[in-house]
Order: sequence, then structure tokens, then C-alpha cells
Amino acid sequence: MAERFAILLAGELTVTDRLRQQLAGARVIAADGGMAHAAALGVEPELWIGDFDSSDADLVARYEHVARQTHPPAKDTTDGELAIAEAVARGAGEIFLVGGLGGQMDHAFAHLMLLLRSHGRGLKIMMTSGHEEAWPLIDETVTLELARGTRLSVLPVSDLIGLSIAGVRWPLDASDVALGSTLTLSNEASGGVVSISLVRGMGAVLVYPPVVQG
Repeated sequence: MAERFAILLAGELTVTDRLRQQLAGARVIAADGGMAHAAALGVEPELWIGDFDSSDADLVARYEHVARQTHPPAKDTTDGELAIAEAVARGAGEIFLVGGLGGQMDHAFAHLMLLLRSHGRGLKIMMTSGHEEAWPLIDETVTLELARGTRLSVLPVSDLIGLSIAGVRWPLDASDVALGSTLTLSNEASGGVVSISLVRGMGAVLVYPPVVQG
């Protein structure tokens, strides 16, 4: 049976009720400095993976009992990508990348591209900082249950062909949206199910849920 995994990354994190509900029952892997989020989430990872260049001595001492998989700093993949590969090897069918947004821009962008590539290979995956979520959109329909007024955007990563958005203040019906267009930024959920469908192309749905502290 496919397993649910949360991978702790070193970006921004706001612990909310919604985030706690999303992660309930998931197995946890920490990627290097992402271990700093474990205490706030009330979880203990089964594995700590990375080169440990962003983990200070206090963090290392606090979690010295957690199994580690150590990699050299001079490597061809990020700690987050290594953690995803390890989760898949352990049977992951669904992955939450926690703390993958915010922080250093190159890493946040790389995490977004990793999200899309992983989904394109058949993995159910999303990324969250608690106050911001990213959901992949590749030639398909994405449905999300969102409270009224929740802000969301569709970010084109390629030209989007036949994009439809329903359940929002400003709907679209089979529209073509060019790469680099700002047409689909800053929409609002009407309350209930938001449906985003795409005939062809690749993008990300960015959601900004109301922050209810958990």
C-alpha cells in the first residue's frame, strides 16, 4: 500500500490547523536544516538526510538519536531531492514538501520545479509553508476545497492551452495563457470547490489559505 510522507525542508513555515490536518498520519523525513521544523510540528522524523551544512550543533545534538543518511556537500542533487527519492524508495505514493517555499529564492524555485517533475512522473505531491501552498498542474484538472475569499493564482511554467478556472471570483473558460502572463494571478475562491483544468501545458496553482494557528 502506498504511504504518505512529509518531507521537512528548510524554508519558511507557519504551523496552522490546515497544515496539521494535511500531515496527520504521515511518515516524516527531514532534509538537513528542515529538521528545525520538527519540534513546532510535534513530529519526529524516521530519517534525517543531507550534508548537514545548514544544521547547527544544537540541532544535531537534539536529534542525535534519529537515523541519518549523510551525503557530501559537493553533490549533484539537493537534500530535498535526495529526501524525495528516499521517500519513494520507502513506498511513498503521496508526498508533502513542508517548508519548501520562501527563504532562498534559488532553492524555492528549484523546489517548485522538483514538484512539477515529480508529479509528471506519477507521484501525488504538493508543497506548503502553512501560509502558502503549491499544487502541480500538468495537462489535468486540480480540485481544491477552499474557504470563501481565499487568494489563489495559477502560475504558467509554459504556455497554458485551454485553461478553465471555476469556483472563483474571476472564472476562465478554455482560455490560452502565455508563459509570463499575469492574467491568472490573484484570484479569489467563491467558497467551496475550486476546479482548475488544463488541456495542455504546465503550471502551478498557488494558494494562500487563511492562517489559523495550530
